[in-house]
Amino acid sequence: MSGKDWTGGYHSVYKTLGASNHTLSERADGDYYATDPVAIDRLLEVYDVPQYVWECACGAGHLSKRLIEKGRTVFSSDLADRGYGHVRMDFLQENAYPNICDGDCCILTNPPYKYATEFIEHSLDVLPKGCPAIFLLKTTALEGKGRYERLFKKGYLHNVFQFTDRLLCAKNGNFLRMKEGGGSAVSYAWFVFKKEVCKAPKIGWV
Repeated sequence: MSGKDWTGGYHSVYKTLGASNHTLSERADGDYYATDPVAIDRLLEVYDVPQYVWECACGAGHLSKRLIEKGRTVFSSDLADRGYGHVRMDFLQENAYPNICDGDCCILTNPPYKYATEFIEHSLDVLPKGCPAIFLLKTTALEGKGRYERLFKKGYLHNVFQFTDRLLCAKNGNFLRMKEGGGSAVSYAWFVFKKEVCKAPKIGWV
């Protein structure tokens, strides 16, 4: 397929078969938690997000829109159609970064948590060398033998930026209902991965 610029038009990345063991319909169901855009504000206070961003699980565009407000050029896509971005686009079946940039690019998202490890691994495969994969994850993502063997042991984790308070990630984007229900009981952090060995990841707070 032909390439695509960052402002719309053609499908921009090439397909590859067999990138995931999970069907499109399986991953399209549920697991949608919209992120309070303040998460971007807090991240930018401590980390210089590259100019070109692929938000590959954009949902209704909460993070994408804030990134655009902050001057970033954003390509937004999602497997499900929630009224924003390039929809029915299965990230785990894409094998190239949308459009060739000068290296000042990243993938940034709050992924379907069930498939977070797969999303991170795939991001590192499609990103140009040295470019970061920036993921919003539960702090408990630091646990787990599987993630340790597949990510942490290899030195792919470079930074963790832990939220000092509880960030709102609202199921189906219903922030009002979440606030009325007492807010969030989940601890989140920004995780920065690169396919370069880092023996001592840095931790900070946002």
